[in-house]
Amino acid sequence: MSDLDFQALWQPALTYEEFVRQSTEHCALWTGVYHLARIPDWALARACEVGLPFRLLVLAEDWCGDASNTIPYVAKLGEQARCLEMRILRRDEHPAVMDRYLSGAARAIPIVIVLDAQFREVGHWGSRPAELQAWVMEARRTTPKDQLYPQIRRWYARDKGISTLREILALLPERASVAPGRAED
Repeated sequence: MSDLDFQALWQPALTYEEFVRQSTEHCALWTGVYHLARIPDWALARACEVGLPFRLLVLAEDWCGDASNTIPYVAKLGEQARCLEMRILRRDEHPAVMDRYLSGAARAIPIVIVLDAQFREVGHWGSRPAELQAWVMEARRTTPKDQLYPQIRRWYARDKGISTLREILALLPERASVAPGRAED
């Protein structure tokens, strides 16, 4: 059970365009990744296969490298999939929401919260694709921090959003629930 009022959080959340327009630190990176983002047909089909609308509520900040490399793909998915809508909350303006999705003790972003049509949480994802996160945890032991991020950026460039899309879409239910009082087909 969630103690967060996702409907109330959704209303003032920013569209992707509003978020980027207000960005001060890495606007060019966000827009560049968005411009290059291509959403595969399988992702569009998976997003809408249940036949129900879903909302993607994202916690992010424009300075976050992981967010600037993943959220443009999520935004484009939300734009192209007729059954998805995405909005962004600035992490630093919503500490209570962020505290619910801590990675250990860290306020790691981005976080994508998948909501159903009634604003109930279906699941959440973040802050990196699992494969990349496993590599980062291992590499931190031997790689200086200043050398780590360029390698992370190259991983994102090679992956082209595929891992992020696959992991987020895996949170969606396989099929719509049967409405009460109706027999299954």
